[in-house]
Amino acid sequence: MSEPDEARARAVRVYKTLRTAHLERALELPPADILYQESRYDFDEGLVAQVRPQQVGDLRCAWLVARHGYETVEINEPAAVDCVRRSALVLAAALVNDLLRRRHTRVVTYAIGNIDPHTLPKPAPWWPRLGRRLDLVLAHWVWRRVDRVVFGTETARQLYGTVFGIAEQRGLRWTTMEALPAECSCLADGGKTPGRLLFLGDLSQRKGFDSVLAAWTTVRHRVPGAVLTVVGRGALLDDAYAAARADSRIHVIADPPREVVHAELRRASVVVLPSRRQGAWREQVGLPIVEGLAHGCTVVTTDETGIAGWLARNGHGVVPAGSVAELLAPALAEAVTRPLDAGTVRASLPRRDSRLESDAWLFAREVIAVRT
Repeated sequence: MSEPDEARARAVRVYKTLRTAHLERALELPPADILYQESRYDFDEGLVAQVRPQQVGDLRCAWLVARHGYETVEINEPAAVDCVRRSALVLAAALVNDLLRRRHTRVVTYAIGNIDPHTLPKPAPWWPRLGRRLDLVLAHWVWRRVDRVVFGTETARQLYGTVFGIAEQRGLRWTTMEALPAECSCLADGGKTPGRLLFLGDLSQRKGFDSVLAAWTTVRHRVPGAVLTVVGRGALLDDAYAAARADSRIHVIADPPREVVHAELRRASVVVLPSRRQGAWREQVGLPIVEGLAHGCTVVTTDETGIAGWLARNGHGVVPAGSVAELLAPALAEAVTRPLDAGTVRASLPRRDSRLESDAWLFAREVIAVRT
């Protein structure tokens, strides 16, 4: 990593996994170094030159944090136990640096975790099981080092209050900001197409794509003229192609560039994401949901997402995850037939993306914790 300028040297964001959403958000945030270990399938290489993140292993990541002496370090949330060893190494390096420099590095995190890590399935072999116990110990130690946290969902706030403790942590500043987007700036370029249903993202069972294909048979008969557009890639891509070959009202666009994704979101009247729990995974918010809202779409999803309560209160379709097989098709048919007005959806959103507001609160030199 080249020697950062003074503005960049004050803060660093340490992630295990980096995705396009991080890169896009970084362009709107105050300058900060970004250190990551791996990238997601939706990683946009075109943004890398603008953001300049650095891919490093855990030990080098900790060394760089110690070397540069950042004022503020953002880490993955402690409930994400698969990231906690990296966070612990970074915080240990910062702690040593603080002792030498006689100061305090501020540690901040954004939390949307909604599964108690103590209840995750335990590995069968003894060695990974021992590693899991270590991760849980480290998760609590990392949490005690956090100075500021924004909870992106009420579900996350409840989890941390119950599992990690909030009130008991002296000096912790926290607030809750619902993980909602602002209206997308691209909306002036197009309008909604009636009857257009969009599945966006990972074509997998955990994201409920198989349930969408099963429900579509009913929807297409109930709603003449409805069209299903599938945008993304994943294990069930071949199933998507097979469905499209058998039905001219299904269109598949595999792993397109971002401008195509935005174009499809502008056209869609409904975005569907019927996520279900799978192993140690549970939908925290769902980027397709966030992007759908930002483009004025009606959302149909399950109660697995952390913003299910907000969606239900604002007229979107929320189906119990355990009843998807029976309830998804009628919910989709209703949404496609009578979608929310796109302007009403956009008016329900904050004027500024809540993740950007959260970041401003976390990195502000002085904050007043509004504990909502």
